[in-house]
Amino acid sequence: MKADLRVALVGNPNTGKSTLFNTLTGLNQKIGNFPGVTVDKKTGYLNLSDGRTAEIIDLPGTYSLYPKSQDESIVFSVLADKANPHSPDLIVVILDASNLKRNLLLYTQVADLKIPVIVALNMMDLAKKSGINIDIDQFSKKLGVPVVPIAARKGEGIDKLKEAIAFANKIALQQDSIDVETIAPGLIKQISAELKLDNPYYALQLAHQHETVKFLSTAESDRIEELEKEFSFHSQKAQASETIARYNFINDLLYDTVKVPETAQDETTSNKIDKILTHKVFGFIVFFGVLLFMFQSIFAWSAYPMELIGDFFVWLQSTLHTLLPAGPLTGLIVDGVLGGLSGVMVFIPQIAILFAFISILEDTGYMSRVTFMMDKLMRKVGLNGKSVVPLIGGFACAVPSIMSTRTIENWKDRMITIMVTPLVTCSARLPIYTLLIALVVPNRNVWWVFNMQGLALTGMYVFSLISAVVVAFVFKLILKGRERGYFIMELPVYRMPRWKNVGYSMYDRSKSFVFQAGKVIIAVSVILWVLASYGPGDRFKTIEQKYSKPQYTQHLSPDSLTRAINSEKLENSYAGVLGHVIEPVIRPLGFDWKIGIALITSFAAREVFVGTMATIYSVEGSAEKMESVQYKMKTATNQQTGQPVFSLAVAFSLMMFYAFAMQCASTVAVVYRETKNWRWPAVQFAYMTVLAYAASFIAYNLLK
Repeated sequence: MKADLRVALVGNPNTGKSTLFNTLTGLNQKIGNFPGVTVDKKTGYLNLSDGRTAEIIDLPGTYSLYPKSQDESIVFSVLADKANPHSPDLIVVILDASNLKRNLLLYTQVADLKIPVIVALNMMDLAKKSGINIDIDQFSKKLGVPVVPIAARKGEGIDKLKEAIAFANKIALQQDSIDVETIAPGLIKQISAELKLDNPYYALQLAHQHETVKFLSTAESDRIEELEKEFSFHSQKAQASETIARYNFINDLLYDTVKVPETAQDETTSNKIDKILTHKVFGFIVFFGVLLFMFQSIFAWSAYPMELIGDFFVWLQSTLHTLLPAGPLTGLIVDGVLGGLSGVMVFIPQIAILFAFISILEDTGYMSRVTFMMDKLMRKVGLNGKSVVPLIGGFACAVPSIMSTRTIENWKDRMITIMVTPLVTCSARLPIYTLLIALVVPNRNVWWVFNMQGLALTGMYVFSLISAVVVAFVFKLILKGRERGYFIMELPVYRMPRWKNVGYSMYDRSKSFVFQAGKVIIAVSVILWVLASYGPGDRFKTIEQKYSKPQYTQHLSPDSLTRAINSEKLENSYAGVLGHVIEPVIRPLGFDWKIGIALITSFAAREVFVGTMATIYSVEGSAEKMESVQYKMKTATNQQTGQPVFSLAVAFSLMMFYAFAMQCASTVAVVYRETKNWRWPAVQFAYMTVLAYAASFIAYNLLK
């Protein structure tokens, strides 16, 4: 889609920038990467009242144009580089109306770049509730830019903001907040003259950032370095002088335009709540309680819709087997594609509920408290508080979580976080865990409240966090780094979740899970069906001749005969041969050759395990009697012992294997992309595979 106007959203973290972005663009948005870096780029489109289309770019949240991380460096690069394809025609700076003093520092820096600006004064509802009175007209006059009061979460003032965007000035009219040239007069004039710049603040920023910005040539960067030495420029001292000057301007501005009641200085409700939720003892009890409630709910609330989806696929496969002529194509579609897909589609309700909880925890501000609480614990194992964001995010998916480690400034902390994040139980493991737990853990309550299956699932999630912390401690002893890590974070006020955002998150994440996993699962299911439906030499012909003899046809029912033929064919297929080859290696873990096939196929993506089991048991089963994958696995027995294949020991052995094994090609790829070295994903894959085998071996031998 071609846009007539490009608008950048800029603001501090926790100012409601992402909420405003979602409100303006709705579902008309996409996520990619900024060119040359792995930083997320969120863009969307907005139809303006004058018929034009505006492209909205949601830039990463930052407190200042002086970057502390790769995410923050993107803001200056996009705003300052006119050749950048995302360079905006207009900037909307989002300010938290209840915390203007801190927010205005970034505004004054952005305004001095002399790109047309509109101020969106967000959270006006909270400011009014606190008794903060802002003279909007005077505020706008002193800044020289349009100021639009909004409450993005409630949708208030959004139409006026759209109007302001449509009729924004094409020329920057904002007032100067400080006299930039007094900070480094000689240097600024010389840089401006040599690089032909007409903006003194742009020249000052290049003096600070010339080594990291990519739009300067090596010769230009080297020349700026020479000029800095010539004029004895000290970057940190210059930043300090600039910040003091800006806060003098901000203090005068707020004195003239904002009235704060004396009661606003009293302890806020959020602070009172934090005394409990961030308490060094009660805080962790509450957090564990929240996790327990989450996983109890995932089991309880998803049961009925999962049953409906499972029954639908059983009905669909039975119907297609009846309607379509018997043959390879029917087998491929019904047993291969649908058999594999049914094993994943059935878990959509659980995935949706998991993402709903994660979205609510983020929206309310509680996730920030968890990060804050964990900082002290994280430091003891060689991490810092910022490492908790990727670790908690790992509950959803390791790929974006590993990408989010870019906010960790310390190299050692960042590398350890990258190495241990895949250990946290992601949404791809959820179908495996819930399927295996449902097979071997009784569905009954203990102490009248807690469901045993929910407790088992909670245990797997807590176990994954403990594993990540222990492995992080080991890496702390192995990796060497001289930098000292630090943790700076602002805790947002508690708010009610915005249910529209929660619903969008459920829809978007579930859709991406199905489509991303679905592509892999269909491809693997088709390959697996072919491998399971054909065998080397004339083995299949020999099996058919064997079962055509009277001792089988006269003593077995047609259904039992079909099942016996299919079962023996599967064992002698290409997939069966492959499974038998690796069986000696996995037998000490309690796994048979069928599980071995699933272990191999799921190295592409963990969730393929369920699809593989569904395909294997569909191929093996009777076409006239279709059953759910859970029922097939529950009734599967070992031909030698007559015991169930999926006993308590085998199920927990499998869960331990999947808890540790690096079975996700996307994660391997993103670790390489973030570290720019194949050594790190290779080490990660090796140590996780060794841990998986050891943990699985111990679990099986303790429980069998």
